[in-house]
Amino acid sequence: MKSGGDGPKRFHLTTFGCQMNEHDSERMKGMLGALGYVEAPSRADADLILFNTCSIRESADSRFIAHLGEAKRLKGEDPEVVVGVGGCWAQSVKDEVFERYPFVDVAFGPGQIHGLAEFLASDSLTAQGYFGLEGFAGHLPAHRERPFQAWVQVSQGCNCVCSYCIVPSTRGREASRPAPELIAEVGELARDGVREVTLLGQNVNSYGRDLRGADRRSFAELLREIDAIEGIERIRYTSPHPKDMKEDVARAHAECPAVCEHIHLPLQSGSSSVLKAMRRTYDRSRYLDRVALIREHVPDAALTTDIIVGFPGETEADFEATLEVVDEVGYDGAFTFIFSPRRGTEAATLDGTVPHPVKRERMGRLVELVQRRARERAQRFVGRTVEVLVEGPSRTDPSRLRGRARHNKTVNFDGTAGPGDLVEVEITDATSQTLLGHEVLLSRVG
Repeated sequence: MKSGGDGPKRFHLTTFGCQMNEHDSERMKGMLGALGYVEAPSRADADLILFNTCSIRESADSRFIAHLGEAKRLKGEDPEVVVGVGGCWAQSVKDEVFERYPFVDVAFGPGQIHGLAEFLASDSLTAQGYFGLEGFAGHLPAHRERPFQAWVQVSQGCNCVCSYCIVPSTRGREASRPAPELIAEVGELARDGVREVTLLGQNVNSYGRDLRGADRRSFAELLREIDAIEGIERIRYTSPHPKDMKEDVARAHAECPAVCEHIHLPLQSGSSSVLKAMRRTYDRSRYLDRVALIREHVPDAALTTDIIVGFPGETEADFEATLEVVDEVGYDGAFTFIFSPRRGTEAATLDGTVPHPVKRERMGRLVELVQRRARERAQRFVGRTVEVLVEGPSRTDPSRLRGRARHNKTVNFDGTAGPGDLVEVEITDATSQTLLGHEVLLSRVG
């Protein structure tokens, strides 16, 4: 049986293709477990239906399409079911997924498990969109392990009342895990060889407000305590809410060596009137103040965001206001979503439905601007040497290595390091989402 609003959410994951896909699926399951999901025995019992796909062989495509038909039927019976398609097939067709299969909620490219975590932990869960941060070509690399990264859920539920979001009704009020429990868990992970932790919650930076006594910490205090744990080299988190992004968190980024120079700060819209209709509790000016605060303390911080296109009542002027904010902030990347109404939300009852062709046209303009500004922002890394946590062979060229910079940028580079190594890489070129370079020898850490 599904959660039905009581108990944990349930997921069902089907994997097609090679060993790499199998391993990616294992990581998805680990991430989902950290988010509070439990595995369902069948799709009919699941709140979240996921497919990790392959496009190397046509037979795999055909088998996947047949399975996708069952997901369509189940979503028709219960519109609250979330359907996600990941992997190589999703990467190869990108936005066509939604034109051909409009019942799919989210699609993502291979290796974008952290992006799936962003999506499921954010208040964009009710929007439809594709995210993929690098291309794919050639053969997938061999099976490899990632014992050096871990997801840690710090809270669940949400106290916000965004008009398009079902999280409060499906996951309840915000509940933080006691700080000593979290510190002990991360300490054990560090002793097991984990070097990077990602803290998860619907609104991580309101963490601790429901705790009392010795268990109570602010989110900034939690970051500082985890930063002090020996062996933890990197701390990431998702997703914060702009209303709760305070100076103490910005200072933690500046002062804690392990806290990475990347903040995902969901915008949703650059129009104050649309933000009010969304019940986001901040306006355009307040959001830009938060951006200024972050850049005051961490000038080189990478900022990413979520944006919903086509919210009910969104005019061309409202959309232009979003483009203005995107241009002004200069995001390093963005998850862009087309609004789709969700039963049981206030937004589903609002007038002013935006025609789908208009949504698609606006999405095209938004993606072009996001990518152009991200490409411009990425040029600041060219000529610099950045620290990279090696994840394994490059997906686009198995003769090279792939890792992630502290700024959450994918780095493909020449080198001899192994998975889990921290190395210095000199950046020689950059696209909107990927950095290219070569390992600086004799600089390896650990």
